[in-house]
Amino acid sequence: MPVLILDYGMGNLRSVQKALQYLGEPADIGTDIARADRLVIPGVGAFGEAMTNLAPYADDLRAFARSGQPLLGICLGQQLLFETSEEHGEHRGLGILPGAVRYFPSDMGLKVPMIGWAPLEVVKPTGIVSRTPTKTKVYFVHSLYVDCPSELVTAFADYGIRYAAAVQQGNVHAAQFHPEKSGPAGLAMLEAFLTCS
Repeated sequence: MPVLILDYGMGNLRSVQKALQYLGEPADIGTDIARADRLVIPGVGAFGEAMTNLAPYADDLRAFARSGQPLLGICLGQQLLFETSEEHGEHRGLGILPGAVRYFPSDMGLKVPMIGWAPLEVVKPTGIVSRTPTKTKVYFVHSLYVDCPSELVTAFADYGIRYAAAVQQGNVHAAQFHPEKSGPAGLAMLEAFLTCS
């Protein structure tokens, strides 16, 4: 099983699968993490519920991250990789990456959730943004953002504040935006994930 899209009851599984299939990758949807060579954690919904659903797989996910095999978190799937979230109370994440998930400040005068296309500011052309020109527009839908060490950030976005839109630590890659909904730029990002070591 070259690529597994983790089915934990939350996420746009088919959209991710269709994008990978378009790239010629016969990705499977399922839960058999031990058989995967590459793993995608998609996600749509609330952090606390997602962590409850992930509980049976949490140890396997941490082991996969330590294995050196490529792992990609998308949207909520990115947020779950971090230590904590303040969404609807304090919740523990997987703790694979250092950092916290926070609400956008309420005094920004901007609509939350952030929905729509926005430019990426690519600051490190590695990981999934390795083939992405700076200021490429990608598609976002989210109410919270990741506050993490700057050395993890490969691309920023701006929505009242400058925040991590894509991160990488070794074999662990993640995006707050949806590459599967971001047209040719998003497909290039997914292709970079499929070919990274």
